[in-house]
Amino acid sequence: QVQLVESGGGLVQAGGSLRLSCAASGSIFRIINMGWYRQAPGKQRELVVTITSDGSTNYADSVKGRFTISRDNAKNTGYLQMNSLKPEDTAVYYCNADALDSVFRLKNYWGQGTQVTVSS
Repeated sequence: QVQLVESGGGLVQAGGSLRLSCAASGSIFRIINMGWYRQAPGKQRELVVTITSDGSTNYADSVKGRFTISRDNAKNTGYLQMNSLKPEDTAVYYCNADALDSVFRLKNYWGQGTQVTVSS
C-alpha cells in the first residue's frame, strides 16, 4: 500500500508564504504524475496544479505566478511553494498522485490533506 502524507500547512498573514510537502511512503516504486488540489469550506475540491513525470505543469489561473510545484523523484516527494498568499487561498490542500507500487500496479492516491489558513 502507498501512502501520501502532506505537511507544511498552517496559518499565515496575507502576502506571506508557505511550502507544502507531499511524501510518498509504503510499497511505492515511483510517482508518475502528481498534483495539488484544494477544498474551501462549502466549495468543491478544485485543481491547483499538476506536474507530469517529464516536468510539464498545469496551473489554475488563480495561482499562476504565485505558486510553484516541484518534485524530487529520488525521494518520491512533491512540493508546493505558495507565495503572495491571499485569504481566498484558505482551504484544505490535498496531494494526489498516480504511482507505481512495488509490483508495478498503477493506482491513484490521495493524501489526508493539510489546512492552509490565510488571514487578512
